[in-house]
Amino acid sequence: MRYPDGGGLTAEQRTRREEVRMRAADLFEEDVKVPCIARELRVSEKSVYQWRRVWASGGREALRSQGPPGYDCRLGPDLQAKLAVWLEEGPAAHGWRDDQVWTAARVRTLIGRKFHLSYSVSGVTRLLHRMGFSVQMPARPAAERDEDAITAWREATWQEVKPSGRRPARISASRTKRA
Repeated sequence: MRYPDGGGLTAEQRTRREEVRMRAADLFEEDVKVPCIARELRVSEKSVYQWRRVWASGGREALRSQGPPGYDCRLGPDLQAKLAVWLEEGPAAHGWRDDQVWTAARVRTLIGRKFHLSYSVSGVTRLLHRMGFSVQMPARPAAERDEDAITAWREATWQEVKPSGRRPARISASRTKRA
C-alpha cells in the first residue's frame, strides 16, 4: 500500500513551527524569561533555551526553517520512481521465484544490483516508508495451511507445553536471611 505523502512535516506545519520560533525571537528581544516564553508558546523550556542559543549566535535568520530534516536521500526522485516500478513488477521478475514477498533484505539487494548503492536493511525500510510503501499482511492464508493439523496441535501439544499460568512463589535467594 502506498501513502499519499512520504511522511514528516508538511510545508504548512513547518511554516507554523517557524512562526512560533519568530514569536520566541520577539520575546528574546524583549528580554522575557525562558519559563514565561515556554508557557506562552506551549513548548518545552529545553526548546526555548536551544532557540535562544541559536538566536544569540545568528539572529532571527538562524531560527528560520531549513526545510525537512535529515539526510538527502541517495536515490533521487527519478531513481525512486524506477525502484517503485520494479517493486510493482514483483520479486519473481527479479529472480526471487520461491515466494512473492518483498522483504527489506530483498529490496536492499535489488538496489545494490540496479543502482550499485549499498543500503542497510533499516535504511531500506525507511526509504520504502518515505516512498509511501507500508508493511502488508497477506491477502489470503497460505495454500499449504492445514487447519486440522493446527487444531490438533493446539488441543494436544500446546496443552502439554504451555506455562501453568501461576506465578512462582516469592523466595529469598539471600544466604544471610534465615528460613
